[in-house]
Amino acid sequence: METKLYTITVFSENTVGLLNQITVIFTRRGLNIETLSVSPSALKGIHKFTITLLSTQDVVEKVVKQIDKRVDILKAYYNTDEDLVHQELALYKLATDKVLEHGSVEYFIRKYNIRVLEISNDCTVFLKAGHYAETQALFEELSQTIGVLQFIRSGRIAITRSKVERLSDMLEGMRKIQEKKNENRKF
Repeated sequence: METKLYTITVFSENTVGLLNQITVIFTRRGLNIETLSVSPSALKGIHKFTITLLSTQDVVEKVVKQIDKRVDILKAYYNTDEDLVHQELALYKLATDKVLEHGSVEYFIRKYNIRVLEISNDCTVFLKAGHYAETQALFEELSQTIGVLQFIRSGRIAITRSKVERLSDMLEGMRKIQEKKNENRKF
């Protein structure tokens, strides 16, 4: 089977120790998490883990099923890049004197669509939002032309291309089932 990058999305309440429970699943299978991002979702009280993994579809399906079995997990899904709108953020810290020696900052702003977050006597900080290839290309050019003092890239953040969050459909279905049970109890 073909190995490619998959994005696993996990929905849960914000529970202490849950990240450890999830990472143990990867560790036991000898799988490396490429990126990890956790934040509150659009659904109140529910957090969203976005995990990327280089693997085969068969392995990803098994991992998602294992994650889904955890008590604290509401639902886990996996997607390919085609199913998602995704970005990463990268920060680049450069020596200001080297940036000025190179010439215009405008070149990088136009070519890479960067934002300048800070310019001081000592350093200049650029912010680039984009896909991995874009943030990496800027890193390589800056490394070769100016020299990068510090570099950090965030984990992937992603949303599905579908109209609503997939979890919303599942929660709505659960709500309807509960309402039916409550109605049946009345009789």
